[in-house]
Amino acid sequence: MEHKLHPHLNQLERSATLAINERSAEMAAAGQTIYRFGLGQSPFPVPYSIVSALQENAYRKDYLPVEGLYELREAVAEYHKETDKIDIAAKGVLISPGSKELIFTLQLALTGTTLIPTPCWVSYMPQGKIVQRESKFIQTCFEDNWRLLPEQLEFVVKQTSGPYLLILNYPGNPDGGTYKAAELEALANVARENNVLILSDEIYGRLHHDGNHVSIARYYPEGTIVSSGLSKWCGAGGWRLGHFAFSKELYWLKDTMAFIASETYSCVAAPIQHAAVAAYNDKETVDEYLFHSRRILKVFGNYCADTLAPADVNILSPSGAFYLFPDFTAYTDNLNAKEIHDSPTLCAKLLNETGVALLPGKVFGRPKEELNARMAYVNFDGGDALSTSRGIANDKDLTIADLGDNVNLVKQGIENILNWIND
Repeated sequence: MEHKLHPHLNQLERSATLAINERSAEMAAAGQTIYRFGLGQSPFPVPYSIVSALQENAYRKDYLPVEGLYELREAVAEYHKETDKIDIAAKGVLISPGSKELIFTLQLALTGTTLIPTPCWVSYMPQGKIVQRESKFIQTCFEDNWRLLPEQLEFVVKQTSGPYLLILNYPGNPDGGTYKAAELEALANVARENNVLILSDEIYGRLHHDGNHVSIARYYPEGTIVSSGLSKWCGAGGWRLGHFAFSKELYWLKDTMAFIASETYSCVAAPIQHAAVAAYNDKETVDEYLFHSRRILKVFGNYCADTLAPADVNILSPSGAFYLFPDFTAYTDNLNAKEIHDSPTLCAKLLNETGVALLPGKVFGRPKEELNARMAYVNFDGGDALSTSRGIANDKDLTIADLGDNVNLVKQGIENILNWIND
């Protein structure tokens, strides 16, 4: 029996983030010490009260509504009202097995072109290719803090056929940067003037290191979908629960996506949804957890940036999430001498020769020849770090020294990088 793939799927590769994790695990199993800066997974344990809620609801076995458990949708809507100051109703919330699934479904549902500022998350463009959607990278630059400028958006819209979907991700994966309120307002104005629909991927919003995340939906509610979930701020990536929040002007799109969901994944597992209600309603527990998570990540992120920058690595201090996007252009001659001329080769040789796992800039939408990479600085024991932070008064600064031996793998990984590029 002869079977064939759709031709446009022949060039697809496995997700780079999952592939690097698998390769690192293989090397570790063979006895090599691996410095895991590759997979962007929260190092922190899920808060105990939320784990308990999952245990208490493990018996639930019935299918839930496609849009999600109504009590959960209410809790998510209330969260957006309180935290983001945007008017979201429970009816405007769509729950799914991870926001990744919803981003895919969105690109499947819409016609037109997806506009993606780079560096960007690895899956936006491959998802578009799977559904044969027109997608266009917008190359931002280091000098602009990897931020999309309003004039860039306006220029690209005039050069590209619509309708337009702009995917905006901040705090950003892979760079850890974010937007100021004035910058978001300026982008919102351009989007409104040009009828650009925005998917605001704010999965790291609650991990803004100073707790000052601002949603662009505040300035363009009628044309913005806000995406978030439990994977990053709650440490529950494997639970697979994400959501989209739609304004009433976009219910037509939410309803279509719910129809697609009804014919594909049906609904998120019932115990997970019931536990997620606790994640959004137990504000005292979550606020305490987030305070310590944020200040730990801020310390690690600033340590990494402050160590690499004096060594002539182009790098920006992070504002949120747990990523950095170092550029090694200053070491071009040294790297060329190692027969390294692009980011995939850079990361492959770095892993094989030093055990340091980074992801190449190419998979984040950057030109292959750029010598940059993503560093996920989560190679530490999150539970131990939380205990340390909780032992230090909230009005005191946490330092890298306070974290003791828990920073050793991060420190040694950076030392390996610097020794290698200088060799």
